[in-house]
Amino acid sequence: MVKKKCLWLVIGIFGLFLLAACRQQNKTTTTTEKNQISSSTTTVESSQEESQVEKLLQQMTLEEKVGQLFLARVPEEGAIEDLQNYHLGGYLLFDRDMAGLGQADLKQKIAEFQENSPTPLFIASDEEGGTVSRLSRNKIVSPPFENPQELYQKDGFDGIVRDIDRKAAIFNELGIQLGMSPDADVSTDPESFIYDRTIGLDAAGTSEYVAKSVGEMSKEKIGSTLKHFPGYGNNRDSHTEIVTDERSLEELQTTDFQPFIAGIQAGADSILVSHNIVNGIDSSQPASISPAVHEILRDQLNFKGVIMTDDMDMAGLAEFISQEEAGLKALQAGNDLILSSSYQTQIPYVIQAIQNGQYSEDALNQSVLRILNWKEKLGLIS
Repeated sequence: MVKKKCLWLVIGIFGLFLLAACRQQNKTTTTTEKNQISSSTTTVESSQEESQVEKLLQQMTLEEKVGQLFLARVPEEGAIEDLQNYHLGGYLLFDRDMAGLGQADLKQKIAEFQENSPTPLFIASDEEGGTVSRLSRNKIVSPPFENPQELYQKDGFDGIVRDIDRKAAIFNELGIQLGMSPDADVSTDPESFIYDRTIGLDAAGTSEYVAKSVGEMSKEKIGSTLKHFPGYGNNRDSHTEIVTDERSLEELQTTDFQPFIAGIQAGADSILVSHNIVNGIDSSQPASISPAVHEILRDQLNFKGVIMTDDMDMAGLAEFISQEEAGLKALQAGNDLILSSSYQTQIPYVIQAIQNGQYSEDALNQSVLRILNWKEKLGLIS
């Protein structure tokens, strides 16, 4: 009798263990199924978001797609008409576009641009701080934006972050998405052209500045632009002359590339390429129209975002190639976005080149897709 009781006790305990195991298995299966459903839903949503931008691309005419590749200087006359005729990707504001205006006036002007553009526009303004701040120079903001060196010397990187947060609030109020910063150049000579626009630190310090800036800009929905690749160094001013950089590729890699790498790893949206002739990479033409320079960005530094030129009217390029040809040459080199005052001649030239097979529509579509994805990230395309 005792043996039978013991046997039934063992069977009972085994049964309890078996029941508990089954329940645990059911729970695990349910959790797995839920995770699979959640993962599937996320994939579907992501696919829908991607297809939304792709669908927009597919609906565009050739003329509309080419227009997206131009971040244009606002013309003195016909600004609204040009948005509709040239399908521009954005307007870059200069002093004349805000001179004598208050915040409310500038906000209204920008809103009018957006209302009359078939595709939402990038609105950009050079706002590095200090001497490079159009909003400050024209007293749209008060106090003016300080340059990075002043902010860093007073409050370290915390001051940089607070400044970006302030800019984000003002940009959002006005309707600006791109501040054309941060400056990723490593310049150690206070007498050099670019020094006052940089953080004024070595490669490691500049890299930290760039990474923190890009991270905060992303958080605050401001588009980030690292400039001026491959690195300005202590060179002269390409606004006024053709500049030749004599440094070797090895020197650039160990010093000037480092802040750009840090920015890319932090998620930089775009990189602006200078007009300097960099002998260590391509001694025959300015960086902005050099395929070799762009291959480094794409293939070696693995940058997936938007590559843009510096202002195409700068002497460093304008004295080297005609403005009519320059836009096409920049696209053929690997740029996605052209900073242009001469878009009225450059856009028809690019369209003709595509029709003649000088620039492929596949390359065009890739560039437009990068631009539209960036616009979607910044909330311009919902």
